[in-house]
Amino acid sequence: MENLKFPEGFLWGSATSSYQVEGGIENNDWAQAARERKVSSAGRATDHYHLYEQDFDLAKSLGQNAHRFSIEWARVEPEEGKFSQEAIEHYRKVLEALQARGLEPFATLWHFTSPIWFTEKGGFENKKAPEFFSRYCGYVVSQLGDKARFWITINEPNIYTDQGYRQGNWPPFKKNILKYIKVIKTLARAHLMSYNIIKTLNPKMQVGIAKNNMDFDSSKFNLIGRGVQIFRNKFWNHYFLKKIEAHQDFIGLNYYFHKHFGYKFYEQKNDLNWPIFPPGIYHVLKELMKYKKPIYITENGLADAKDEKRGKFIKEHLRWVWQAIQEGVDVRGYLYWSLLDNFEWAHGFGPRFGLIEVNYETLERRIRPSAWEYAKICKSNQLEIN
Repeated sequence: MENLKFPEGFLWGSATSSYQVEGGIENNDWAQAARERKVSSAGRATDHYHLYEQDFDLAKSLGQNAHRFSIEWARVEPEEGKFSQEAIEHYRKVLEALQARGLEPFATLWHFTSPIWFTEKGGFENKKAPEFFSRYCGYVVSQLGDKARFWITINEPNIYTDQGYRQGNWPPFKKNILKYIKVIKTLARAHLMSYNIIKTLNPKMQVGIAKNNMDFDSSKFNLIGRGVQIFRNKFWNHYFLKKIEAHQDFIGLNYYFHKHFGYKFYEQKNDLNWPIFPPGIYHVLKELMKYKKPIYITENGLADAKDEKRGKFIKEHLRWVWQAIQEGVDVRGYLYWSLLDNFEWAHGFGPRFGLIEVNYETLERRIRPSAWEYAKICKSNQLEIN
């Protein structure tokens, strides 16, 4: 048995997002799409809006010392320029509940969903979108900045644009490459404006994004595959990060996918048929070294309803995270996706990502066996391997 120790002060936790777990959100673009029967309804979801203290108690019992959540823009600014003090007070209580349990908050300001008033103005296609978005971010941080150090402006800009503007599976359900590229650029400007506003409010704030990066690979004997790999890696993994390079205090990494070109090999799959490839997180982390920023793994998880693969999944990914750290990558935390089973966007409630199983009829929570395996790592700050 070998013990792989992680750096002192390493953050261990899990993540959620507002629309996926809170319930009762009916004034954003996803709720509107559900009413139009384009996607499933999140409804009351897990009712985390009311049960957050119970859920944070469970997170604490699992040895976690950090938690990523998101603030719902549509709750905070239900009408253009009109902010809800009730929503702010709710999220203040959420942050205080995290602090009371020793869970370092990572507050995400935008996790895919937007108020209906914003989408009616064209959403992130509107040239004024960065102004609307940064105004919202500035207001939230001006009200709640004393309750959190880490602020994530935007979650997975490349996933949002790919699903919403290339594949057309998510709001606004478009397939337009020109708008796809335009929105990526607009999101970058939205981050830059928000970053500057937040740092003006408090220079000590740690501001970044959560970026979905993939591990791209190809056969060295397949020139076409190699070319595709280089292009995809440059555009998908680094285009956005390069645009905001001087305006991020840390990088939040969301790692799920490995894609290879020009060759085939067997890969284990999760319930969504996504490949499981733990070495990929090492390759992605090594590439991020060039930005010379602290890295927090803000999402990494799998759909596994039977809980047969999750424990091994976590351990094998952390084995490669540890290896990256040994080679000089400044990784400071790992947040598993997700604390709870949740509404998985266009897939609805079918996929089960949670460390904690949720009975959607009764709202009963049940800690999965794999969560206790992860808890052992969190509590000891080390990974035991044979």
